[in-house]
Amino acid sequence: MSPTRTRVSRLALRPTIGIDIGGTKVAAGVVDPEGTIIERTRRETPSKSKSPRVVEDTIADVVAELGARHNVLAVGIGAAGFVDGTQSSVLFAPHLAWRNEPLRDAVQRRIGLPVVVDNDANAALWAECRFGAAQGESHVVCVNLGTGIGGGVVLDGVLHRGRFGVAGEFGHMVVVPGGHRCECGNRGCWEQYASGNVLVREARELVLNGSPVAYRIAETCEGDPSRITGPMVSALAAQGDPAALELLEEIGHWLGVGLANLAAAFDPGLFVIGGGVSDVGDLLLEPARTTFRRTLSGRGFRPEANVVRAALGNDAGLIGAADLARRERARRRRDRAKLVTTRLLLPRRRELNGNGTPIRRSSRRVGGTGTAIEPASRRANGTWRRSAS
Repeated sequence: MSPTRTRVSRLALRPTIGIDIGGTKVAAGVVDPEGTIIERTRRETPSKSKSPRVVEDTIADVVAELGARHNVLAVGIGAAGFVDGTQSSVLFAPHLAWRNEPLRDAVQRRIGLPVVVDNDANAALWAECRFGAAQGESHVVCVNLGTGIGGGVVLDGVLHRGRFGVAGEFGHMVVVPGGHRCECGNRGCWEQYASGNVLVREARELVLNGSPVAYRIAETCEGDPSRITGPMVSALAAQGDPAALELLEEIGHWLGVGLANLAAAFDPGLFVIGGGVSDVGDLLLEPARTTFRRTLSGRGFRPEANVVRAALGNDAGLIGAADLARRERARRRRDRAKLVTTRLLLPRRRELNGNGTPIRRSSRRVGGTGTAIEPASRRANGTWRRSAS
């Protein structure tokens, strides 16, 4: 094996660091080429009232901790927010003080390693396609149900980020014109009907109104609706509580409505449902599948995409970010190698003047510095001579 190939093979075996930045935590891990997390660490996300520099300090800290024990190749960051088309800047992050923040370059200067930045939902989708529930499927739409709704799209095996890098913000599709007010400023957005926030909002409303069907929820929160959380309602649903089951069924219904809209737009072969709300599994997905089939355009005359739960859970974001960093580093190396090879193999071109005869360069000075370019003409014996000036 050639030294160059050996060197490339060794690089390919080196791990990368993936970082998943959310509103409450910074999760980081060292990931090998097979998507296995070798070591992980976690920090609390600094308050959004603090400067972007504080978050960058946290990122640099976790990279220093993990990099001290592993010879890493690059770093991938999955950020909860809008990431521009160059995968370098966070245009807007709702839970952090990032507005047009040049995150890639800022972190790269701090850690001295190549850095790739992408939306956290894109990173999670990529992980599911490479190592999780979507392996072998070329057309995939991922929907992450958390506080809101995010997602991503893979078509023909390519992750599509959109012209400006902000594709996949499915939560802000309007499904009920004039409906509930959304934090984005519009009304009737999908995430106002099928997200973790909705589960909590509806449960609190039942308890506040003294609904008798919500007595188990009221007992669990000890009569204080502010103590109700999504995991609390999900746990009650898993225990068979009718009110909690009804709430999840309603969220599943609206999830199915949105999936049917996305199927009309992208025609995927598979929907992968991730995020914390998906932890309840079929309690959510079965009503979603039912509504999806009932709402799908052209139903009965077209193939239907499967709807499955994500396989990698909360690790998907950091695994995907690490793998995207690995692929980007490999692409840059290939591009550099291709450029060098092209330059070496390109034939040297003979320069021609206006009438098609070759141009001969002379070292004769013309009025100062520089090299004179003079036309040449062919002698009868086939050699070239400089034309008279």
